[in-house]
Amino acid sequence: MDTRRIPLSSAQIVDDDVAAVVRALRSGRVAMGPEIRGFEEELAAVAGVRHAVACSSGTAALHMALLALGVGEGDVVLTTPFSFVASSNVILMVGAVPVFVDIDPGTLCPSPEELRRTIGALRRGELSFPNGERVAPHRLKALLLVDVFGLPAPWDQYEALAREEGLVLLEDSCEALGSRAFGRGCGSFGRAGAFAFYPNKQITTGEGGAVVTDDDEVAALCRSYANQGRDDSGAWLAHVRLGYNYRMSELTAALGRSQISRLPTILERRNQVAERYGALLKGIEGLRLPEPPSWCDRASWFVYVVLLPEGTPRDEVLRLLSRHGVENRAYFTPIPLQPFYAHRFGYRRGDFPEMDRVCDRVAALPFYTDLSPEDQDHVVETLRHVLRPA
Repeated sequence: MDTRRIPLSSAQIVDDDVAAVVRALRSGRVAMGPEIRGFEEELAAVAGVRHAVACSSGTAALHMALLALGVGEGDVVLTTPFSFVASSNVILMVGAVPVFVDIDPGTLCPSPEELRRTIGALRRGELSFPNGERVAPHRLKALLLVDVFGLPAPWDQYEALAREEGLVLLEDSCEALGSRAFGRGCGSFGRAGAFAFYPNKQITTGEGGAVVTDDDEVAALCRSYANQGRDDSGAWLAHVRLGYNYRMSELTAALGRSQISRLPTILERRNQVAERYGALLKGIEGLRLPEPPSWCDRASWFVYVVLLPEGTPRDEVLRLLSRHGVENRAYFTPIPLQPFYAHRFGYRRGDFPEMDRVCDRVAALPFYTDLSPEDQDHVVETLRHVLRPA
């Protein structure tokens, strides 16, 4: 009997990573030093922008970016219901209101057409939350949209829409470090973008994130917000705005620099794992496999999420996979159906039908840089077995 257990994700930590952290520790400078500055320069280069501001998490990056972009109390932000909950939590954290827009089942992102329809309804004063609370028609301020699972969203159309409607555009690229589309790096679309470096990401710093932008003012504000609201004069204990302790440590940045130095190799290896999954799984009837969109120049695979055949008892399939040593997740759980959002706004199943249909079928399979062919074979063989009709 095969007793192996294959994790859903696993960070690649090599000897060079350990040595980099030890060097930083022994330097005597463990905060606000050269490792952070170097990591920021390298992140900016990956995104193709002039500035990166390292911080403590992707959530912190999104929070600071919204503040720096002037999104605040009572503003309305259009966003996706199909994401990790942080992408909407940060909207509430600045006092703004998230309005979810149903997804395109092909891209798993809100379609430009659905965004336009929602904007039109909002401007006409026709938009309400399910609990009856009206959405303020003149407070529409921003779009916060996501590169889902590391694959680029249709940013050319999002940028055009933001320009036409006079809206701020923020890119949640926390899952897409290194992805490229339309000849540009993910994170570079809109006025600002955000990366994250949790252990399941392409590179990890343990915990960590960054704001990336070409906007000098946004970068300066984010540096201030990350450092307790201090100004850029360097004056000790001079705080000019409400700020936060969102700083990244030198040890964290040293690990990030070591990891990012091999980002091209990591992305290539993850692409190989994704392609091999595609070849192994393509014969399973009704199974929908993830594919980079036509506008993607380079995919940065974060996770490998399939859509099970329609009508499949998804939860039972996931239970059986786990029983056979294959870790998995129903990824994502819809944000509007999270207890807090359902209670706050009155959301219920059926409010976003395309999202519901996708979320009923999603299954994240084990995926990471060092996933072996043998373990991939076991994952696929097990999935075939549990999907086999009785």
